[in-house]
Amino acid sequence: MFTATGASFAQEQKPRPKTRILFLLDASGSMLAKWEDSDRMMVAKNLLSHLVDSLDRYENVEVALRAYGHQFGRERNDCKDTKLEVPFGEDNADAIKKKLEAIVPRGNTPITYSLQQAAGDFPEDRSRNVLILITDGLESCGGDPCATSEALQKKRIFLRPFVIGIGIEPQHEKQLNCIGQYFNAADIKTFETVLSEIVTQALSQTTVSVELLDEQGRPTETGVNMTFVNALTGEAEYDYVHYLDGKGKTDVLDVDALLPYHLLINTVPPVLERDLSIKPGKHNVVQVKAPQGELYLRQDGPSPYRVLNTIIRTAGSDKTLNVQTFGDRHKYLTGRYDLEILTMPRIIIRNVEVKQGETNTITIPPPGQLAIPTQVQGFGSVYELHESGAQRWLCNLPEDNSKLTMALQPGKYKIVYRMKTAQSSKFTFVQDFTIRSGATTTVRIFNR
Repeated sequence: MFTATGASFAQEQKPRPKTRILFLLDASGSMLAKWEDSDRMMVAKNLLSHLVDSLDRYENVEVALRAYGHQFGRERNDCKDTKLEVPFGEDNADAIKKKLEAIVPRGNTPITYSLQQAAGDFPEDRSRNVLILITDGLESCGGDPCATSEALQKKRIFLRPFVIGIGIEPQHEKQLNCIGQYFNAADIKTFETVLSEIVTQALSQTTVSVELLDEQGRPTETGVNMTFVNALTGEAEYDYVHYLDGKGKTDVLDVDALLPYHLLINTVPPVLERDLSIKPGKHNVVQVKAPQGELYLRQDGPSPYRVLNTIIRTAGSDKTLNVQTFGDRHKYLTGRYDLEILTMPRIIIRNVEVKQGETNTITIPPPGQLAIPTQVQGFGSVYELHESGAQRWLCNLPEDNSKLTMALQPGKYKIVYRMKTAQSSKFTFVQDFTIRSGATTTVRIFNR
């Protein structure tokens, strides 16, 4: 036996995980290029020093520094020139600032290899791992930083990285944009602003309200399961049942803005809102059109069917959306549906319309019953007879014992049966019969 406990409130009560920010700094030779009144490396060092100081005031945040292109000169063409200079730890701002002072730009730009090595810089726990790449150039060692970044994100090594480009030509920006969220630091002031914006995005609370709209565009739909799906990995990040309060207002949900999301609304059929645009550090309202109506399957009077199921499909489609039991009510998106009722014979009802806020009630006549009291062995089938004179096979009768009681919908039928003891096809038993609602029709099989 499984008993639900307070774990059902885990989404509300779980503590916010530690955030770890790894600065991946380009220290290749090109970082010595002049930039306004200084050079690129000096500007990056100064701004990063101020930034790690400001991060000291945040609780539950750790920082680290990795650099590349600084250990060997370009003449060596070393494509493994990358090093974790300061690992993650508490109160390590001074260590990072001292290390920044000592770094001298010298070599290549091995971005791909540095990303691969950075994967091991983060401790193996459930922290929010953030990587900030600062570079003034593209991959120079033939690697594929975009594919590497995507693979590491899928493994949840780190969230979608931030990439700050210094002096990057517009035609080359696409090569960095695929690594992560790209920012163009066209000047020193923009660089400073971008660093501040990234920290805000990484550490500020982000909230979302989901409004489920009816056909008039009003947020009246509710009570529906919804899932925030990681757009990169396909994993479910958050599961909720939609809620509206007494004033028709939806509630506010916390989300991690550094993950990419699709929103799956689990109506029937489901609605998938792709690539949500969520602004970090702000409250976001996501609107999804999901108007619903209700389908009620009802059968009057007592029924010999123990459970009568119906296959629900979108009109004109062969894909099963739902299996609904007679006696139940179920909501569907507004539209038209085909119903296959699993009676004997099956009843097909096409283009059943479901309207916004309305209940469409479907009824069928109560079945009757076929009773075969004869206990014989043999081979036979039941056929449905049509007014045109055509017949359609419905089912076979048991070979070991023909005695049975079977529920059938009202109509005309035929039994075709040959006992095992009969020595010729000409001894086949054929009997027409009629089934009426709520009545039992008895057919006795004889050897002819």
